[in-house]
Amino acid sequence: MSEHRVQINWKAGSEEFKTETYDRTHTLHFEGGQTLNGSAAPDFYGRAEYANPEEMLAASLASCHMLTFLAVAAKMRLPVAEYTDSAVATLEKNAEGRMAVTKVVLRPKVTFQDNANAPDASKLEGMHRKAHSACMIANSVKTEVTVQPG
Repeated sequence: MSEHRVQINWKAGSEEFKTETYDRTHTLHFEGGQTLNGSAAPDFYGRAEYANPEEMLAASLASCHMLTFLAVAAKMRLPVAEYTDSAVATLEKNAEGRMAVTKVVLRPKVTFQDNANAPDASKLEGMHRKAHSACMIANSVKTEVTVQPG
């Protein structure tokens, strides 16, 4: 077992505290010392220049999948040269009528160091299935997560 801590700080500004006007900007402080500015999504009166919870959920899933995929590839002795992903989180009403991130689509693209010995499409898909199955974040959410290797 391990614990992972994040401290979140928000403070009221000079604007009136009403739904349409209060500033949603907050700061997330991670254990290792990194700080990230966050806000609500622009559709919910947030600031587009800061990460919102929906984006951070997509980023957590994409990051976890990538790290797990890299571990799978390393165990298979298939050195990866580059990995990119363009994750998309969809926020909509769920079956209960509540707003939720109902699905996240991961679109990883992997380049291997040795193209001559790179896995074929079937083996690559299996590697992604294995990574998804072992991804701790994907195992922690009820959101549908789809991996579409490119």
